Amino acid sequence: MLELLSTQIGTTLEVLASMPPELEEHRYAPDKWSVREVVGHVIDAERVFAHRAFSFARDDAGPLPGMDQHEYAAASNAATRPLAELADELAVVRNATLALFRGFPEEAWTRTGVASGFSFSVRCFPFIIVGHEIHHRTGLLEHYMGTNT
Repeated sequence: MLELLSTQIGTTLEVLASMPPELEEHRYAPDKWSVREVVGHVIDAERVFAHRAFSFARDDAGPLPGMDQHEYAAASNAATRPLAELADELAVVRNATLALFRGFPEEAWTRTGVASGFSFSVRCFPFIIVGHEIHHRTGLLEHYMGTNT
């Protein structure tokens, strides 16, 4: 799974690099995030998921608080940052996540904890991060670039 976590980010970064500049601030509906805000959300979520994995791997079973994605988005400045800058940050965050996960001892992967009121194992977080990224990449392609995936 760590290999997929390492390689799939390239596809998302390619999508972001191909995003026309006039779409960076586009919202496909009034209550939806702009492209920049979607990328900011993916960055925020990966940090939260990595922190949960870190805490549980270090034998801190929580409980850890939830993340209100709308409050995080509203408090971020992603909407005003260039997409290229956000893409660079996403790549840095992914590299940090990979370094963290690659440093876990084998026994850490089976440790568990509670976050957002649910039980998780450390092992599940790479899957969550990969799935979350795919979900939002698909949304960017379909809703912002008009591509069927």
